[in-house]
This record gives sequence, structure tokens and C-alpha cells, in this order.
Amino acid sequence: MTSPVLTVNQLSVQFEDRQLGRIEAVKNISFSIAPGKTLAIVGESGSGKSVSSLAVMGLLPSTARVQAQSIRLGETELLGLSGSAMRAIRGRRIGMIFQEPMSSLNPLTTIGAQIQEAMRNHNTLQGKALQEKALHLLREVGLPDPHMMARRYPHELSGGQQQRAMIAMAISCEPELLIADEPTTALDVTIQRQVIDLILKIQQDFRMGLLFITHDLALVADVADEVAVMYRGEMLEKRPALELFRNPEHAYTRGLLACRPPLDKRPRRLLTVADFMKREEGSTYQMPDMVQKLIPSSAEVDTILELKGLSMHYMQKPSLFSSAQLFKAVDQIDLKVRRGMRLGIVGESGSGKTTLARCMIRLLDPSKGNITFNGQDISRLGQHELVPIRRKLQYIFQNPYAALNPRLTVADILCEPMIIHGLGGDFKQRLQKATDRMEQVGLRPEMLNRYPHEFSGGQRQRICIARVLMLDPELIICDECVSALDVSVQAQILNLLLDIQEKSGITFIFISHDLSVVKYFAEEVCVMSQGQIVEQGRADEIYARPQHAFTRRLLEAIPRGIPKGSLQPLTSYY
Repeated sequence: MTSPVLTVNQLSVQFEDRQLGRIEAVKNISFSIAPGKTLAIVGESGSGKSVSSLAVMGLLPSTARVQAQSIRLGETELLGLSGSAMRAIRGRRIGMIFQEPMSSLNPLTTIGAQIQEAMRNHNTLQGKALQEKALHLLREVGLPDPHMMARRYPHELSGGQQQRAMIAMAISCEPELLIADEPTTALDVTIQRQVIDLILKIQQDFRMGLLFITHDLALVADVADEVAVMYRGEMLEKRPALELFRNPEHAYTRGLLACRPPLDKRPRRLLTVADFMKREEGSTYQMPDMVQKLIPSSAEVDTILELKGLSMHYMQKPSLFSSAQLFKAVDQIDLKVRRGMRLGIVGESGSGKTTLARCMIRLLDPSKGNITFNGQDISRLGQHELVPIRRKLQYIFQNPYAALNPRLTVADILCEPMIIHGLGGDFKQRLQKATDRMEQVGLRPEMLNRYPHEFSGGQRQRICIARVLMLDPELIICDECVSALDVSVQAQILNLLLDIQEKSGITFIFISHDLSVVKYFAEEVCVMSQGQIVEQGRADEIYARPQHAFTRRLLEAIPRGIPKGSLQPLTSYY
């Protein structure tokens, strides 16, 4: 028997909070990882996944109280090691890929220099050999033109390229253990597939133990040898992947498996973790109706938004390696959006989705083309003339925290749009409407006095939805509004948007890089690539019979949920 590369026995982590007192983030968990094997820890935000990995790395703040029987890396006991001893292990024997590469990379240092720094700190190589190893690593992680990439700064790389650079840094000293903490969150499905394949290849090449942390069970189905499910700091079940996926024991695990939109049908609502937990507790809660909603034909509704020849071109500045060039972010888009429909726009990062959406609402002024909203051409209107238009045409941004003013309470955030547009009467009437909107999005009215930082990511996104509803808009553009959320929270938000449309008839334009989410939510889909719509049609038809090679590539990258050693996908709960 091969000894485990990592063994954690009875790990507990507590934090002291001035208001809430002692918080138990991790409660007496144990696990081990063998060389060349993968353990996936799965759970929602706040379940204790990342805290557990940071405890292994010795990166928790001084306010954390870490208790364990042992945390062993091979034969080395990590508990009680000094700061300098842990620094010698971090990077050298344990590599870590963080969730947000841009916040983990030094913005003032080139990519090549940062990779070399990791090796220099551990005295593995020096001089020219150091530079050659850095270039080799960039080539190994699949970055084009390693010499050029080594000279670039983090902001000059795409999200997928930044994550590859992080992987190169993490494996630079050929560690025994690699920790990947949500390494593909918010990445395109195609880039996500590439990053996962890259991590697995590197793991096998170096025979590393891999601790893979994620909230998406379907994603780890074909990655993990073992899966541990965490909920509120506890490890509910830990079993071989194939066994767990075939017969999940806990209701929470079944809920996580069911949250992802099914690919073979369009249910009325998505199942959530709460559906399974309430049923497990023996309440009278009934599973939601799964009858598919009927879609009105195009003859029954009129056009609310129309784009004709819409283009957005930029002149890129010249650099040392290239002259000034015209970049066509959006090029000659023709599009009609019917009133009351749900239109999905899907594509990779850089395909022009967000640029197109911001042109629609005139946050960007298009280079040419016409935008007609409710029969009025708004493409040439001035900012003052656009104010009444924007009351009816609202936008939900991808990052809810960046979209909310941290200095305002939720009550002020919700009432502000009504004040700007002179709606709602006096303060009391506006506050009442804010209360109604909070209840509509599933939040308690007493939360109105809180600030954005006091909410979870899913709750902040609900606040953003409540804010756009304050103006009773006719069309809402959702720009990647669920891409960075847990799959359980994502299901809740999608159900909420469907409920809102059913009651108010609002038109939705839903932008995402995840074709499975778009297929579930949207009635019609536009597939974008390199600034153009390459395919358009009914969602079910595009999924069943994709015509364009790019669409087929997006479909192939969707996690199928087929565990290692199995030919069957995950059990369907629909």
C-alpha cells in the first residue's frame, strides 16, 4: 500500500466574531489523499471547503483557531510548524491554484518573473536554467508563444490564460500535493474543460495528490476518485465517486446533483437543495410542478427591441509587436426580440456578448447601426433623452458586489432609482415598494437596513434583481448574472426570474457562456463568436441539431456528469 500524500484527522476551525461570537467553520473532518489520486470536496459557499484547504496550507488569519489530531504531508507533521518552516513547504511541496487568479497574481510583475520567483525562493534553479524552466512551464500549460507570454502582465491575459499562468506557478517546484480551489469558477465551458484536462494531465505527469474544491458535483464526476460532500462545516459523506453518484445517501447531496439544469428536458422549475432538505425533514412540502411552460408563437406578440446592422469597433493602440489595428468587438448584428420572450445569447469570453448588451442599453455608443426600442430609434439619443428609456430597459450586471454601493443600505439602494426618475411619491411609499420587492425576490423586509457586505453572493444578486424591478421595466438584460454563483443558488435565481416573468410578462435577454443554463432558461438562442451571431434558433433545436462548428464545441464542453469507470450519466431527478 502507498502511504497517503496528505492525511487530515479531526480538523476543526473556529473564528471569533464580535457580533456573532464563536463560529464553527469546520467541524471535526477527516480525509486522506493518495499519490496520483484526486479527492474532490464539494459544497455550497460557506460550507467550509476553502477554510479546510487554507488550514492545510497554514494560510488562515491569526483570528482562526485550528484544532486537529494531525495534519500530515507524507511523513511531515504540519501542525505546530513555525512560519518559516511552513513557507519552505508552501510552493515547494504543496502547490495551490486559487479561485481568482487576478487577485492572486502581482499586477506589477510580468508572468515570467512571477513563475521564476516561486522557483528562486525554493532554490530549485538559478540563472538561465530558471528562465528556460519558466518558458517550459508556460508551454506545458498550453499558453501560445511562451516568450511573449512571459513578458506580459496579468491584466494583458484573458481569464483562462491567467488561470493557466497560476497553474504554471503552482507546479513550478513539482509539489507532492496540488490544491485547486474553485479553479474554473466563472470561466467559459470550453476554457473550463481545457483547464480541467490540463490539471489532470499535470497530476498524472508528476504523480501528485490532488485536492479539488468546487460547488458543482457534475463538474467533478469525471475528475475525482473520491468525493467528500460538506455542509455547514460538516462532512456529510465521503465515498468513491462512482458509488456516491450512483447512490447518494444524504438529501443535501441529492439536491446538489439535481440543481444543474437537465440537458434532455425543460422542467417548469429547477429543483434546489431546499426541496430535498425540506422533504428529508418530513415536512408537508411538495416538490414543485415540473410541467413545461407553453411558449407563445411569434405571431402572438410584437417586437420590443430590434437591432439593424449594429457594430462596435475599436482602434487598438500600437505596441512594440504590432501596429494600430481595427478591432471589431461587434460586427453587423441584426436581431429582433419579441415582447415577453426569453432570448439567450451564448458564447466564449471575448465573443462580444457583453459589448452587444451594453450597446443595446446605450451604456456604449455603437459605431454604426440602429437600435429600436418600442418603435423608437434610440441609437442617436443624447444622455438626457435616454433617461425615460432606461426606466423601461434595465440591466443586471455579472458582479453583484461591484454593482452595489457599499456605503448605502439596501433600502437606499432600492429607493435610489425611483428618486432619480421621480417615481413612487414620498419616502414612505417608496419604502413600501422596496419592502414588496424584497419579499418578491425571497428576502426578508428587515434586511433593508443592512449593507451589501452583510449578504452572501446569491442574496446580493437578489438585491440587484429587486433594484431593477423597482422601476417596473419592460425588458431586463441579465449579463452573466449566475455564472459565479453556486449551482444551488443559480437554480434559485433562475426559478426567481421565471416566476417574475410569469407574473409580469417582462422580456428577458439572458447572456451566459454556459449553454446548459441558456438552453433551460431561454426560448430562443443566439450563439456569438468573434463579434458575430453564427447561429440562431429555438433552444431545443440548436441543442439537438447544432449547425455551426463553434456551437458543437460549446455543447461538447458541457460537463456530462459521467463518473470515472461508468458509461452512465448522473441520475436524473426530473
